[in-house]
Amino acid sequence: MKNRGMEIAHPKLRGEWVELNFMMRAIELGLHLNKPWGEVMPYDFAIEHEGQFARVQVKSTMFVDRGGYSCTVRGADGPYEGDPFDYLAAYIFQEEMWYIIPAELVVGQGSIALYPKYRRSKYREYKEAWHLLRAGRREESCRVDRIEASASVRPREKWTMLDWLSWIWWRPREL
Repeated sequence: MKNRGMEIAHPKLRGEWVELNFMMRAIELGLHLNKPWGEVMPYDFAIEHEGQFARVQVKSTMFVDRGGYSCTVRGADGPYEGDPFDYLAAYIFQEEMWYIIPAELVVGQGSIALYPKYRRSKYREYKEAWHLLRAGRREESCRVDRIEASASVRPREKWTMLDWLSWIWWRPREL
């Protein structure tokens, strides 16, 4: 049955349907999903593959525009800024197709145009590019190889509550 999910009138419910669709596809492809608690994070899922994680924001569209589809890629407060996620997963209802697009190509924009039938389209190489999620974040490495620390006080065998409180109160303040 083509165009499944389009008949869901409420946009929030339609978005939840798309997220479920994303989860099913990711699991079929052997990716492990983590869903952040609540709705305050700028991403919908953290995908883990062989110890590497990638944050994914899921969006969808059914808005036909000049032979393609316009997909909104902004949050409630406007275009995404900074480093909100690693990949955008954009679903086109009419095509039943996913685009997996690196964040740096969409952050700061209000919407993007997806043209699945055009050979020269800007996002062509990201059509069904699920392999990108297996690579994790796009930086060279996300693993911590060493942790260093320093202490401004000499360690003691045993600290009493009074020791801790006096250290907190009388320690030198940085300007």
